Amino acid sequence: MAEQTTPAKAVGVGADGRLTALLTAAMGFSMLQLFLLGALGPRLVGEGGLSPTALGLTTTIGFGAAAVLSPAGGRMVDRTGPRRSLVVLLLVSAAALALIGAAPGPGSLLAAVALGGLPQALANPATNKAILASVPPARRGPVTGMKQSGVQLGAFAAGLPLSALAGAVGWRGAVWTAAAAAAAAALWAHRALPADRPTKTAPPRASSVPKGTIAWLAVFSLFLGCAIASVNTYVALFGSRKLGMGPTAAAALVAVLGVAGIAGRVGWSKAARPGRAEWLPGALATGAVLAASLLAAALYVRPLVWVGAVAVGVFAVSGNAVSMVLVMQRAAPGRAGQDSALVAAGFFAGFAIGPPLFGRLAEAGRYGPGWLLVAGEFAVAAVVATTWAVRDRRGPRMEVPA
Repeated sequence: MAEQTTPAKAVGVGADGRLTALLTAAMGFSMLQLFLLGALGPRLVGEGGLSPTALGLTTTIGFGAAAVLSPAGGRMVDRTGPRRSLVVLLLVSAAALALIGAAPGPGSLLAAVALGGLPQALANPATNKAILASVPPARRGPVTGMKQSGVQLGAFAAGLPLSALAGAVGWRGAVWTAAAAAAAAALWAHRALPADRPTKTAPPRASSVPKGTIAWLAVFSLFLGCAIASVNTYVALFGSRKLGMGPTAAAALVAVLGVAGIAGRVGWSKAARPGRAEWLPGALATGAVLAASLLAAALYVRPLVWVGAVAVGVFAVSGNAVSMVLVMQRAAPGRAGQDSALVAAGFFAGFAIGPPLFGRLAEAGRYGPGWLLVAGEFAVAAVVATTWAVRDRRGPRMEVPA
């Protein structure tokens, strides 16, 4: 049974548009550090002395921390409410970005990235709870798609304006600028969002093991995350090292992927109505297999790298937004934050696992096999999602209680 939440008037936020803008910004800042590290990868490897494997470790540590913290983060959101959770998210994002900019070496850089795992753990539960509390059911799909596109807006910001700023003031200055923007967003959230309602009863205790629909979506998200993280982390380095692109042009690949992801997340989330939403994850992951194949083909036809980046955004990146729509449609009463966190934990675990596997191939210059590995991960995600959709259609929608 889906969580039923009576939408409350968003006092101080006003129309859906302003609430959506704030939630979109929160999603963007929650992952901005890792998009920045990916977009600035050529500069960090060249100027900062990082190896390609160490660059991949930033993603592993950041998302590994997010995966571990997600179950507790979901419980925290269900207990304290979305407003306080979003303010904490944005303040910790600002702190993590500031520490990355000040990091004197790889060790302190990785420690700062680990701190950035907390905002990632809070992002989906807090924003989903805010939508359930303030947005009418008919509008939740579009609003969810738009706020999920905030992650891709972060990719765009990292790939173009912040990367260009790094060329003028250095990579540290660009990261510090992002930290200041996150701190300003925390103040915005504190002033704009309505106060959290006191909870009369404690939310149900979360299981650390997802079950039913949530389990299928978590496994789907695991393989989807493995593949997307490899693209996010290494596509700029691939353009720079194998396709002869300059650092700014290579970073623009991340921006292009981000813009395509925005369009895909908004469009596919609008289409994710009950009865259709169940089939979309498998279809989108299947399209992502073709996208990864285009990146491999770019070794022979270089312009295909741009087509591949767009296709990854339209298909692969959109899959996560659709899975969050499904979570809100299927979440048990009082468990929207916890169930969102468990699915997000699978996604984050994939982000932690994927880049190190790809990084070994990148270290040896074997990007062709690397992109084929990504295509294989997308293919497994497609099989998992399609199998669940078939089983779900054949049987009654009975969720196993946590």
